[in-house]
Amino acid sequence: MKDSKQILQLAVKALVLAAIILVLWWLLFTEKDNHLSLEVNSDINVTPEQIQRIKAIGEWEFLSISDEELVDTVRKGLFKDDQLVRIYYGTLRIGVNLQHVKDGWIKTQGDSVSVTLPKVGLLDEQFIDEARTKAFYESGKWTPNDREALYHKARRQMKAHCLTPQNLKSAENNADTQFRRMMKAMGYNNIIIRFEQ
Repeated sequence: MKDSKQILQLAVKALVLAAIILVLWWLLFTEKDNHLSLEVNSDINVTPEQIQRIKAIGEWEFLSISDEELVDTVRKGLFKDDQLVRIYYGTLRIGVNLQHVKDGWIKTQGDSVSVTLPKVGLLDEQFIDEARTKAFYESGKWTPNDREALYHKARRQMKAHCLTPQNLKSAENNADTQFRRMMKAMGYNNIIIRFEQ
């Protein structure tokens, strides 16, 4: 029994030694190209987490315009006219709302990226600072509805004077510059920025 155990151990040792010799012979004498190499993957990928972080910025302001409007209304009377004149102040913020991006708004390939942003527009419809509104002149009796109508007239005037094609284009140019900088910082060299129409 002791002899058979020793013979089995010798056989196992011989097999292990033969396996090691075969592996060494194969590694040293075959025509295989056995070398270690490193390759650099130059592809840059925007991860879903990065896209979510960019999207989480929400409203991104690219142009802010402070405006004041002198707005009046006249009510014709039998003996005299009533007049209400007020000065309204407001700040119109123009930019993009990243919550409105569509699926696939960022596309990457290698070191190129294409970004499609929502249309540039007014970020907040409540831009009049009512605390700064001043009564300039008032004659006669005016109802809250009359004052509300004057407020809406002031809003329309501010939008007409501030949301001009030139100001919208200026905000779009600022958005393009900011997004190019961000994509450049992420490693992209070829950057295309588009805006939804």
